[in-house]
Amino acid sequence: MTALLLDTASLYYRAYFALPETLVAPDGTPINAVRGLLDTVAAIVTARGNSSAVACWDEDWRPQWRVDLVPSYKTHRVSESDSSTEASSDGEEEVPDTLAPQVDILRELLPALGVPIVGAPEAEADDVIADLSAMSSGPVDIASGDRDLVQLVDDRVTLLFTGGSSASRGGAPWVVVDPSTAAARFGVPPQLYADLAILRGDPSDGLPGARGIGDKTAQALIAAFGGLPEILTAAQDPSVGRPLTPAVRQRLLDAREGLLAAERVVRLEHRAGRSAFASIDAAAPERGLALAREWGVETPARRLVAALQAVAE
Repeated sequence: MTALLLDTASLYYRAYFALPETLVAPDGTPINAVRGLLDTVAAIVTARGNSSAVACWDEDWRPQWRVDLVPSYKTHRVSESDSSTEASSDGEEEVPDTLAPQVDILRELLPALGVPIVGAPEAEADDVIADLSAMSSGPVDIASGDRDLVQLVDDRVTLLFTGGSSASRGGAPWVVVDPSTAAARFGVPPQLYADLAILRGDPSDGLPGARGIGDKTAQALIAAFGGLPEILTAAQDPSVGRPLTPAVRQRLLDAREGLLAAERVVRLEHRAGRSAFASIDAAAPERGLALAREWGVETPARRLVAALQAVAE
């Protein structure tokens, strides 16, 4: 049976921007993110036959240990009052005013519907997903719009890439990324995707990469030498030729320390004891459906509960 791990923030952000704020609860509170996330998860469970779903949570969306390594990490997502590169992980992420209350609703509603929330101190949802996917004994689906999770894909782990706003409307436009799909889409095998991201940089996370090295050069280096450690070793050997041109070699040597720091930020590794599977209260769905009725999302909530129960039966 295939477990489903949700990159929860990625999904509710996409739902929030995909659906109109005219979707409101009986008290007038916008519920577009709540509605969209429930619809999306119900659609995935129905299509993929997932035996369980876990909402992986950003307990720390910008961990200090990552900021210490790369000060520019997610700086552009910090609210203006905390937007300097010295801002610590205590700086608040810019969250739209009408989304923040919906995050609180989801935090209460999801466990009551049979979808436990799992987070860990000083960890992002990506870290939790890395932990739980490694701890699972069976196949795993990961639902996310974050390409960084490609690095976890293997013969047992599949990424359901929810790129595009329509993915939050409850349909099935997600891209199923398995090892062959990842290699075709990104030009490197999934286990080397992190190396690609480190070399070329990632503006969406504030990772600088090596100046002047883009996708094609990074792909050529990976094809020739393997991962980042092997590439940097080759760069230090003047006898090694193409694709290590003199210019590329110098760019790698100039960026070496920054690339090594970024590697520790980007590469997702399972850490024993950091995350744990959460138990589910078998009687919870009735309370969850009552909460869903209160917030005006009973229909998608019922679809989600029915989908999970259908697989369990």
